[in-house]
Amino acid sequence: MTDGANNAESDDFDPEEWREQLQSHRQQKDDFFAEHRQSPIPPEDRDDFDGLDYFDPDPDYRVTASVEAHDQPEPVEMEVSAGAPQRYLRVATLHFELGEGDDAESLELSAYQQEGQDGLFVPFRDKTTGQQTHQDGRYMEFEIEGDLSDTDELPLDFNLAYSPFCAYSETFACPLPPEENWLEVEIRAGEKA
Repeated sequence: MTDGANNAESDDFDPEEWREQLQSHRQQKDDFFAEHRQSPIPPEDRDDFDGLDYFDPDPDYRVTASVEAHDQPEPVEMEVSAGAPQRYLRVATLHFELGEGDDAESLELSAYQQEGQDGLFVPFRDKTTGQQTHQDGRYMEFEIEGDLSDTDELPLDFNLAYSPFCAYSETFACPLPPEENWLEVEIRAGEKA
């Protein structure tokens, strides 16, 4: 679930186009949740579903991360909301800053893959977790073009952060963000609880 666009600070970033793409993405997701047979919303609750709740779009939560690819990814056992832990590989560390000037905070998130997968899975918790956002954290996913070791930078758009399916139905088992991905800041972007 990436938009593949450039960093908000780059010269060719168009905030209006970005906002329109984000709103379109959110509308498509609402339509899927309301109508699709694979929706995580239980069928008996879909008639009352009137859309997901989001933070307002905020380009300040759209940053560029430097990618530290790990040549020998370490296995990580992630706890799951129900059932046995799931095995992932920690394939990269994403380094980024939130805020500007003296208020900028240097942060990092680990990115994972399961065996045979190409994209990056970035589960995280932040200071909104259990308050404004889902109690077990949120996810981001990124497609990588080419080899990860050749990727120097990656756009991170927290406006695309979403709640796992287990937030809507107990029939789903969802990986829980490991402690290394617990951010000590508020990420007031993306999907709310």
